[in-house]
Amino acid sequence: MKILRQITSSALCLLSILLSSSAQTAEPDVLYADFEAKTYGDWSVTGHAFGDGPAAGTLAGQMAVSGHKGERLVNSFNGGDDAVGSLTSPVFKIERKYISFLIGGGGFEGKTCMNLLVDDKVVRTATGTNTQPGGSELLETAQWDVTEFAGKSAHLQIVDNATGGWGHVLVDQIVFTETRAPLMQTRASRELVATKRLLLLPVKNGAPMREVKVLADGKSFREFSIEAADDAPDWWAVLDVSAQHDQTLKIAVDKLSGDSKFLSSVELSDAPKDPSNLYHEPLRPQFHFSPARGWNNDPNGLVYFNGEYHMFFQLNPYGTKWGNMHWGHAISKDLIHWQEQSVALYPDTFGTMFSGSTVVDWKNASGLGTVEKPPLVLVYTADRKSVQCIASSIDGRTFTKYDRNPVVDMITGGNRDPKVFWHEPTKQWVMALYVGLPHDRNTVHILNSPNLKDWKVVSQIDGFFECPDLFPLAVDGDAKNIKWILTAANSDYMVGQFDGKTFTAETAKLKGILGRGFYAAQTFGDIPASDGRRIMIGWFQTPSPGMSFNQSMTVPLNIKLLTTPDGPRISYLPVKELESLRSNTAQLPAGKLQSDAEPLKDPGGPLLDVRLEFEPGDATSLELTVHGVLIRYDVRDKQLTVDNIKAPSPLIGGKQRLIVLADRNSMEIFASDGVTYVPLPIITKAGENGVSLAAKGGAATINSCAIHVLKSSWDKQ
Repeated sequence: MKILRQITSSALCLLSILLSSSAQTAEPDVLYADFEAKTYGDWSVTGHAFGDGPAAGTLAGQMAVSGHKGERLVNSFNGGDDAVGSLTSPVFKIERKYISFLIGGGGFEGKTCMNLLVDDKVVRTATGTNTQPGGSELLETAQWDVTEFAGKSAHLQIVDNATGGWGHVLVDQIVFTETRAPLMQTRASRELVATKRLLLLPVKNGAPMREVKVLADGKSFREFSIEAADDAPDWWAVLDVSAQHDQTLKIAVDKLSGDSKFLSSVELSDAPKDPSNLYHEPLRPQFHFSPARGWNNDPNGLVYFNGEYHMFFQLNPYGTKWGNMHWGHAISKDLIHWQEQSVALYPDTFGTMFSGSTVVDWKNASGLGTVEKPPLVLVYTADRKSVQCIASSIDGRTFTKYDRNPVVDMITGGNRDPKVFWHEPTKQWVMALYVGLPHDRNTVHILNSPNLKDWKVVSQIDGFFECPDLFPLAVDGDAKNIKWILTAANSDYMVGQFDGKTFTAETAKLKGILGRGFYAAQTFGDIPASDGRRIMIGWFQTPSPGMSFNQSMTVPLNIKLLTTPDGPRISYLPVKELESLRSNTAQLPAGKLQSDAEPLKDPGGPLLDVRLEFEPGDATSLELTVHGVLIRYDVRDKQLTVDNIKAPSPLIGGKQRLIVLADRNSMEIFASDGVTYVPLPIITKAGENGVSLAAKGGAATINSCAIHVLKSSWDKQ
């Protein structure tokens, strides 16, 4: 035993000496550049893209940058994507096997890249990953094996020679090392048999964007990008594979980190893997529509059909950022309680599914249904070549794309968002289509068709950008005094006349909404004449960081055309159906509100519908505070001020009527009988729930003040 202990002791001593010798001879990493200084030091700069020094993270107008080390990095988004330039390092000697670094941004070879130059020749190059809309400003690890250049002099050159989308590059943490980085999995895949209805895909918000193809029996049927979760997911995206039942599915990914669990985590299920508090998550809007999961933007194809309100919308089912555009679909009996349906339109060989509209073809002019069962016809832009296509449905649940699409070929590379309606006086279909012309000229083209399939351009209007809508409104409700309204995505509009071919403006371009986060609104078609309303919904750009969903829709708005001293103007008011959510009400007695009085404190709930009518009296202003947000009405200027937004709000008959709708991440404020509409995406501060009211500089007369606490529209009806 003594001899064994001596041998063991000797072996351990020898092992210790060898490890010590190895540690002494291993070359340590060299951090060549971490870009944490405010200047580039000895690096030389050309152009304007890289600014005067490393950027402190995300720049103005840029999506959030992530994945860099420390506070600063190289970011050539200085001034936007159109700026160009280069950044070149001093000469150094290659004395390690590898050069590791972080890189992101545009994926354009030779244009948004970092190059290694030896003898003034590019011997290694790397780019970011993004070339299409969407994507992520995430920096990922890259590495070059430079063993063959050992001992040679070299320098690095970071290049931004691209303009337009993703025309920038991100670089950080350049390290010379002897350690090989973990290998990436490229063209990784997994097969499984579609024995259940849904394919569930793990998503990690902010993770690297990966390109996925799903094949059934060897044929690709879905392609999309996804923030693939390498470990524990934040949420699960859903892909319906019921049509591929019992077929062999292959999920193929362009690349994954070496230890990624994404593919092994993919599973089949007959039900989504949603949280137990679905529709009641911390930042879920409670009386504004949002999809169960994923990103939404423009409402598309708002239509009343078979006793239901249908709302189609731009949807990314696989992420909480813009991209992978599908048409989502939801239905409602009352405009308030929505039920999300299966995806209506998937991307195809013509591209992803951009915005459009939906009509009921009552006389079956298209031949896509019957007179007894008129078809619902979806008209949409396929983005790959900016062509207009159609799809149809008899039941409002399943949709078939027209086999001779497109029905309108590309006019220019920037035509999209067809709004279609039936023009009864001329007995034809009308399409208002955004068409971008050279030299940044924005137009709406008017097209006519007898059958929704064959279209011809008949006129155009200049000055309107994206998502047009064209519809009639009765002035002050007088059916004998009809005007036509042409709107654009930013809510600007004109009032005029329309004869089925030509829109003739009677006003200059007018401002619609006066708030923020409202875009691409559309009005419902085919609402029964007995209803008599024109109802609008807009994309509401409400924040929901960290959630499995992003963005929402405004409340449905009953819009009218009112006579004002300045001429006819659109008014926006919430639809009366919203009142069905009221649970309890606090009332302020009518009468004088003395200066600085604050009679209201806690309404008893975070979801509010506040209705206030007052006469200013000798007060200089009236201040209504809702959940910590101050809404001030200045009597002299006749102006509403909220969150740095100033909105003209005239008195009507010496009175001001305010409506404030407060949801978890938004407010919508209406004044002057709806002529002033201020939507406001905002997450109010915790602990600031409550309402207060004060007159300043004198006394005001309160005619009525009701604070209605609302129930969630997601609760069972």
